[in-house]
Amino acid sequence: PQGTMAFTGKYEFEGDENYDAFVQKIGLPSDKVEMGRNCKIVTEVVQNGNDFTWTQHFPGGRTTTNSFTVGKEAEMETMGGKKFKATVKMEDGKLIADFPNYLHTSEICGGKLVEISTSSGVVYKRTSKRIA
Repeated sequence: PQGTMAFTGKYEFEGDENYDAFVQKIGLPSDKVEMGRNCKIVTEVVQNGNDFTWTQHFPGGRTTTNSFTVGKEAEMETMGGKKFKATVKMEDGKLIADFPNYLHTSEICGGKLVEISTSSGVVYKRTSKRIA
């Protein structure tokens, strides 16, 4: 498969665009909005072929882990902590997931993890630099 192991690594939040507009659009509670703003999230990705474990470490010790296999339905957790089922697809080296109220894509671009979430025309982009 194309882009095998391309995602494996540890990435630290570097910057984002349109955070406030996006979290308002998806209805994130205000305490979560403040917690996520300029949050130095460390994202740890382990890729084994089409199997992924995607862990986000938040300051203060909270972590969220989503494990999934490309093309198979898996239970996932949203930014706001809601659980749902989704099937992650791989297209042109990008991972694409349909969350309940937004579309999320992830790709490795110039050694950085670039995540884009789109909800009703609002595009939120988060960039993280590789630290391991």
